[in-house]
Amino acid sequence: MTDHLIFNRNRVRQHRDRADAKGDFLLKEIAARLADRLGDMTRKFPQALDLGAHNGLLAEYIKGKNGIEMLVQSDLSAKMIAQAKGWRLVADEELLPFAENSFDLVISAGSLHWVNDVPGTLIQINRALKPGGLFLAMLPGGGTLKELRQSFEQTEMNASGGISPRISPFIDVRDGGSLLQRAGFELPDSETLTVYYEHPLKLLHDLRHMGETNALLKSRKGFTPCSLMMLMVDYYLRQFSDAHGRIPATFELVTLTGVKPQPKIV
Repeated sequence: MTDHLIFNRNRVRQHRDRADAKGDFLLKEIAARLADRLGDMTRKFPQALDLGAHNGLLAEYIKGKNGIEMLVQSDLSAKMIAQAKGWRLVADEELLPFAENSFDLVISAGSLHWVNDVPGTLIQINRALKPGGLFLAMLPGGGTLKELRQSFEQTEMNASGGISPRISPFIDVRDGGSLLQRAGFELPDSETLTVYYEHPLKLLHDLRHMGETNALLKSRKGFTPCSLMMLMVDYYLRQFSDAHGRIPATFELVTLTGVKPQPKIV
């Protein structure tokens, strides 16, 4: 049963339980970009679902847009969703508790990259949408944290001759297209956001506050040795620092968009 699983969903929930507003810059950026895309549409979506709502941040950005009359907000973490205002519930993205044809819009900001069964979740989302309903989501893509991934991999390979899984295998935009088509949706697109830090440890600090640290099932148990962490930091600084001594952190943002087909008239 667990052979095909990638993430420890309990650990994902625990990380989100501990998250706070100190590291929510990425979520704010994703929410703002999704709100802009939604606002560009002329359609109205009276019944909407914010799937993986975290603390309800996206609701602030889409409030009053596109004729949304009721926004249901759901999240895996009870502690996170308790901070949201309005309609809210605890729900796992892998097992949606919503009836068929419930929503005009399902929107998701920065959550679906922690799902094990992405095709299954997309099929459930399709089922929960009304005919003609819109699915709109943004999540980190395959190029995300490429500098941090390389720094860990090269450092650990040099130190021990092996590599431990430390950073999630984010979805590739091409794979996203295949998954969407299998679930009856359209093709995705992607854009890149580069954030600059004074030091790699500040990036790791922000990832912890986001609740976005390692939740891989096959990750090495226990803490990363301080000596290995310092070697990783040194590699990151040597390989990626710019002329001002800052280091980049790349976030590839993949947007998934789809409309549930209207039933065919025979």
